[in-house]
Amino acid sequence: MNHDLNIDLMDPEVQKCPYDAYASLRRECPVYQMPSTGQYVVSTYAELQEVLRRPDVFSNRMPLKNRRPGGPNPDVAAIYQNEGWEPTTTLQRTDPPEHQRYRQYIDRTFTATRVRKLASYIDGVAHDLIDKFIDDGQVEFVAEFAVPLPCFVIADQFGVAREDAPKLKYWSDAAMEALGLMISPEREVECARIAVEAQHYFAAQFEARQKNPRDDMMSDMVRPTGDGAKPMSMQELLDMMSQLLNGGNQTTTSSLAIGLKLLIDHPDQMTLLRDDPTLMGNFVEEVLRLETPVQGLFRITTCDTTLGGTDIPKGAVIVLLYGSANRDEAKFDHEDDFDILRRNAGAHLAFGAGTHFCPGAMLARQEMASSFTALLARLDNFQFAEGLNSFEYPPSLVHRNLKNLHLTFDKKRAGNQRA
Repeated sequence: MNHDLNIDLMDPEVQKCPYDAYASLRRECPVYQMPSTGQYVVSTYAELQEVLRRPDVFSNRMPLKNRRPGGPNPDVAAIYQNEGWEPTTTLQRTDPPEHQRYRQYIDRTFTATRVRKLASYIDGVAHDLIDKFIDDGQVEFVAEFAVPLPCFVIADQFGVAREDAPKLKYWSDAAMEALGLMISPEREVECARIAVEAQHYFAAQFEARQKNPRDDMMSDMVRPTGDGAKPMSMQELLDMMSQLLNGGNQTTTSSLAIGLKLLIDHPDQMTLLRDDPTLMGNFVEEVLRLETPVQGLFRITTCDTTLGGTDIPKGAVIVLLYGSANRDEAKFDHEDDFDILRRNAGAHLAFGAGTHFCPGAMLARQEMASSFTALLARLDNFQFAEGLNSFEYPPSLVHRNLKNLHLTFDKKRAGNQRA
């Protein structure tokens, strides 16, 4: 361990743009214990892959309350106990073989065949949103496109009314704030109350589907996966739903906003993509690599171990810096450059790897491809609106999301035509 290094990833100034700090960690101390929290930060591609390959040592089975530096907030625990359902350990917060029980409910929903069938529907959602602002010549892209597109898609897949999509966003925003570990104890309590509000909403939805199943994801979740399979309890269903809700919209919103910002910042890459639409897939991967929406996730050690030459005790909290690993110079040449021709862009770890590879990865990629195909087909001359953009990212150890993105644009000559 390098005791001369003093980097605090929870410092608000570092949070504004953490990539210099990440580079210092990779160069000087790939496995670093943050003095402010005691957490061990893993910043390189190779070490992060090693952690992902060893769930028996670096376990996912860690209750949310254990991630908070200084221990759980008793007021938050009381809210869940007295007003809702306590978060439990399902899906992302489990290890094999238990993980498979929860994963099979999701894998049958996010199949390649089902996502391919959704492509034209997602195209339509993108065009519907563009229709609303195309004649204005300006847009706050986050609020008017990047937020509603994945919210509408996930609402439709859950089987809830589209008019409830703003609630989904409100609930997942609060959950992401709490997960990011950068809020006050008072705000953490507020976020717990918002989470309980979401729990009661979804509990009613699940109860309705237990009585009358539909053709939607929530019905899939209440339906046992095979003969003799034990159905999930309400506590498990709600914990699963929280993870799916947060993963199903926040990350895509981030990638849509940052992806368009990257194209405006790099007009040569915008031209390449416009001239050769077959580059769309690689463009999507490069956005995910360079500006990874999930910057970090957590593990806990099950025994004393050593990683990257650093001794780590049993019970230590590990922070996996996906946002750093995806800029590791040992894996990616010119790691800080935005290059949609990059040959190994798809080697990024933005969706994780192994057992816990993101089940919604195919859907997220399709949402991005559909969105940018529609945007580039109908709009031209994207510019940042003068004097309106601060390019701020809310502080979070977990996620990186632009608050807003004010743009001007020209409607292409045939821009009022849907593809």
